[in-house]
Amino acid sequence: MLPVTVASGREKGDGVGADAYAVGVDFGTLSGRAVVVRVADGAELGSAVHEYAHGVIEERLPGGGPRLPPDWALQSPEDWRDVLRTAVPEALDAAGVDPADVVGIGTDFTACTVLPAAADGTPLCERHPDRPHAWPKLWKHHAAQPHADRINALAAERGEPWLARYGGKISSEWEWAKGLQVLEEDPETYAAAERWIEAADWIVWQLTGTESRNVCTAGYKGIHQDGSYPSAEFAAALNPGFAGFTGKLGHDLAPLGGRAGRLSAEAAGWTGLPEGVAVAVGNVDAHVTAAAADAVRPGRMVAIMGTSTCHVMASDRLAEVPGMCGVVRDGIVPGLWGYEAGQSGVGDIFGWFAETSVPASYAREADARGMSAHEYLTSLAERQNVGEHGLVALDWHNGNRSVLVDHDLSGVLVGQTLATRPEDVYRALIEATAFGARTIVETFEASGVPVEEFVVAGGLLGNRFLMQVYADVLRRPLSAIGSGQGPALGAAIHAAVAAGAHPDITAAAAAMGKRIPDAFVPDPARADAYDRLYAEYRRLHDHFADGAVLHRLRAIRNEAAR
Repeated sequence: MLPVTVASGREKGDGVGADAYAVGVDFGTLSGRAVVVRVADGAELGSAVHEYAHGVIEERLPGGGPRLPPDWALQSPEDWRDVLRTAVPEALDAAGVDPADVVGIGTDFTACTVLPAAADGTPLCERHPDRPHAWPKLWKHHAAQPHADRINALAAERGEPWLARYGGKISSEWEWAKGLQVLEEDPETYAAAERWIEAADWIVWQLTGTESRNVCTAGYKGIHQDGSYPSAEFAAALNPGFAGFTGKLGHDLAPLGGRAGRLSAEAAGWTGLPEGVAVAVGNVDAHVTAAAADAVRPGRMVAIMGTSTCHVMASDRLAEVPGMCGVVRDGIVPGLWGYEAGQSGVGDIFGWFAETSVPASYAREADARGMSAHEYLTSLAERQNVGEHGLVALDWHNGNRSVLVDHDLSGVLVGQTLATRPEDVYRALIEATAFGARTIVETFEASGVPVEEFVVAGGLLGNRFLMQVYADVLRRPLSAIGSGQGPALGAAIHAAVAAGAHPDITAAAAAMGKRIPDAFVPDPARADAYDRLYAEYRRLHDHFADGAVLHRLRAIRNEAAR
């Protein structure tokens, strides 16, 4: 990759007036959304959402062909371009602002969502649409777990110093495991991939016409620590053909809040923005949300709760936290260590249950009340006393990201009887995700990284019952982001910094971010009752943590599915 000059802050000739605006674009799992924000105070003036035409590609490629193997999850780059073509112009129209007053555009993406591309940025799936490995692998593509296991075993055997920065295990979701899977299952596609690039950087390339790589995804997903990736010798020990892998990744990393370039004429035509507008360096959806919640100072853990949950926190201290997704210098805000942990299934677990396990009588009653299945189940579950259902569950339906880092684990539910009802299970699943969050918080604090404030963001923030369960389980008040567009607002905050409207991310977050302290306060009696259930969760967690039973069941499933 050619060196890229990345600017940060205002340059001579850049004018940012009081009525200047920034656009933030959030690329999620199922849709992309754009928001237009005033840079002076973060006021959100207009937004729009574009649903991906292809959604998550899990069964067959868009052109048909054989069924994809288990644990695959792909996406289409054309869906991402369509967000720029539709959501951004619609948000501008909704805001009623003059595009000439927009000074910057920023983006964020799910991660690790990564794709093979040619040297000019063309996704290989657009040249070879019939090859599954040519398509972008979504963050929840977990079919590379065996490759992650080999990476972890070799790194431990060699004493690789970077391994501790990731809690002792690399996830199957990250760039190296997915890249090794492509090499070993489709070497022709691997050879044709001149770039192995995060979607967070690819979309910025589409906007500017210039390739760049951001410090956040490189650090958390690409194993870039202390100025370098793992060595070519390490890669070759995994597979001789993997020795040159880092040559596909790019080594000139751009700082968060920096300017990756300016909007190209082609992208200006897509978005309706003026050519030459500042384009912020790419970033991850969870990490930009910290700025949107004004939570970029040490000790503020932000839980972005949606289909999955990502926990991010800035800190002034470096520690080795078991099972975290990574600790990266400058990974959330320049000058501090950025920690990331997560749960790979939260909203997805509730969605799975509502779609597969609700009897027809419940669906009819929900319809009669004008409620969704989720709303009806919640209304029944919240009437119960803590522990009344007699259940405890493990929230591993999509594997475990933290603290076990094993995506071949699966969900467990114990305590069912013939009297168990759907709302009992639904509540137990909600509680299981809260217990998983408590496990993460306790692991950080036991490692010497204090969590002084727990801030909630994301789509699940709208479920007040769920939030109260989390406050009771965690035994601490929950602060709440003051925006329903957290990642998009965070991307706009980064755009404002890239355009020179604010001197740095911390200042921009203070001016434009929104946080409501103590939005949910724990009830002492319920918290005491949850302590007993949490103790049972931890016993179950530790019993199944080695994966012996769950791995065998998965192997039987995979063999039968062939």
